[in-house]
Amino acid sequence: MPLPLHDFLEQAKTLPIIDVRSPGEFAHAHIPGAVNMPLFDNSERAQIGTTYKQVGKDAAVLQGLDLVGPKMAGFVRDAQALNPTGKQVLVHCWRGGMRSGSMAWLFNTAGLQADTLTGGYKAYRTEVLTSFAEPRNLIILGGKTGSGKTDILKQLAAQGEQVIDLEGLAHHKGSSYGAIGQLPQPSSEQFENLVYEQWRQLDPTRRIWLEDESKNIGRCHIAAPLWQQMRNATVAFIDVPRDVRVQRLVQEYTGIDHELLVEATKRIERRLGGLAARQALAALDQQDYATVAELTLVYYDKAYLNGLSQRDVPMVNQLPIEVDDPSQTALELITWADQVHVLHN
Repeated sequence: MPLPLHDFLEQAKTLPIIDVRSPGEFAHAHIPGAVNMPLFDNSERAQIGTTYKQVGKDAAVLQGLDLVGPKMAGFVRDAQALNPTGKQVLVHCWRGGMRSGSMAWLFNTAGLQADTLTGGYKAYRTEVLTSFAEPRNLIILGGKTGSGKTDILKQLAAQGEQVIDLEGLAHHKGSSYGAIGQLPQPSSEQFENLVYEQWRQLDPTRRIWLEDESKNIGRCHIAAPLWQQMRNATVAFIDVPRDVRVQRLVQEYTGIDHELLVEATKRIERRLGGLAARQALAALDQQDYATVAELTLVYYDKAYLNGLSQRDVPMVNQLPIEVDDPSQTALELITWADQVHVLHN
């Protein structure tokens, strides 16, 4: 039977989701945790689309039946394997139409219990973007490059705070060096889906910590409604001395492939300026990572402070941090946030 989105997602906590869209559609973006069981592969989908446009719906349906017929038993076996201890599965396509309806009919006929998503993946995407506009009590963890913000977020989470690690979901640390050592980035649409899966499970009455980010994290774009909320939120700016940040960056990048560091430095060559870029590349050749960090931080600090200056001044709260101790910093941030909450109430 067709289920509204929220009921579908509630069921998905314990049941497998079968996405019957084409592999290309699925690869671009999908509901996190879904399994792709395409009714038609990319080529077949294109063929049916052409038939639909040039001949008509009836001919396209017949062509689809010809293509699906030999696969039907395999679909049932694969669905049974996804839930070997039960018979329930969830099925969706792009808009909750013929593809998911046909697959659900097949599963139900074979003795499974298949429910579909009303409105399909399109309804899910609408909810993703709509949800980011719902007001939340966000606190933005700010700080210059090398401040250890990601590790601090992890410690905040370990101490019971609600956290979304945007850089972790984007597989990118935000700078020219941000992709080094990371998995390939998801599409912006898939990134939004991943953020939403965490967003929707958080308690809206409690604060949520996110790292201060540019609108783009590598190739992943932060959804406009969420970005606007982040720009209007309270900022906890941890002010960490440069020498402490240099030491952290040296630890992070020592042992990384030399050519990747060179490529990343060359990408910001014009922003560093000719002399600083040459000095940084020469320092890389000598494996003098501290000098590289010192030179690149001149640019990154200036860029970050410029972005920070565009926020409302009363919303930015500076917290001096002298030691690179993410656990202790997280405790200080929680204490500060609790005090801010008391003052505002």
